[in-house]
Amino acid sequence: MVAGEGPQMNGTFLKKHQVLFVPTLAAALLGAGCAGTPQYTRVNVPVPVACDEVIPDRPVMPTEALAPGVPPWVLQRAALAEIDRREAYEIKMRAALMACTAPINAVP
Repeated sequence: MVAGEGPQMNGTFLKKHQVLFVPTLAAALLGAGCAGTPQYTRVNVPVPVACDEVIPDRPVMPTEALAPGVPPWVLQRAALAEIDRREAYEIKMRAALMACTAPINAVP
């Protein structure tokens, strides 16, 4: 035997074993990739949603309809009535704001 011409260096030996080695290696690599369980990470991303709440109309305030120079008792009566109207309007506005800013419960 000449130096460098052992059975490992023979071209037919390499070709014969290469035919078996490549498919075996490919199957092993594919099998190893499928063997693990997939790892999922849940990421919560805020998504803008349009608010469909109706904005309540601003009521006409009693003091706005008064003529200049009305007696003080008429002005006082209108101011007391205006307090009630403003409080009712504020309740409606807060309800609309809460409906638009409430978190949306996503279905898991």
